[in-house]
Amino acid sequence: MQKAKRLIIAALFSSIIFVINFLVPPPISYLLLVVQAVILALANLFLGKAGATNVGLIGGFLSALSRPAFGPFTFIFTFLFGLMVDAFSIAFKVSSTNEGVNRNRVILAMTFSTAIIGFLSYSTTAVYLQIIDFNPMMSGLVIFVATGSGISAGYAAAYLWNKYLKNISLAPGN
Repeated sequence: MQKAKRLIIAALFSSIIFVINFLVPPPISYLLLVVQAVILALANLFLGKAGATNVGLIGGFLSALSRPAFGPFTFIFTFLFGLMVDAFSIAFKVSSTNEGVNRNRVILAMTFSTAIIGFLSYSTTAVYLQIIDFNPMMSGLVIFVATGSGISAGYAAAYLWNKYLKNISLAPGN
């Protein structure tokens, strides 16, 4: 029964990522990175160490199907985002318990992962693909906005967890 609940949560979170990427056109969908970050943070809190990676893998695959021209990049960045959320959550020792989660650790994990994925995706489209011109000012702006999104997402995820979700943890050992 526990595995079924975990699978349902992963499918639900992956579907939310897909719907955002499918329904919202590309320039605007990148501004909704904060929603994807909250989803991945909650996936990590609910499902444990590989939760965000699994959700990023499934969500990236579904999103790649909706954008065939940029499918490989959509998949890679969504998967890497989930992987980084899990890696930074381990690095900053984010642990979800029935007593709550340390808000500052979640904010740090999300800030670093969101800033890195924002810079990587911009650099790839500007330098490697040359879809847009590389501009140092734009790089700074991307890092600034991604960092702000990470802070907001970390705060929102920690707040949601501590206020409403901490008693329905599905992570092993909780």
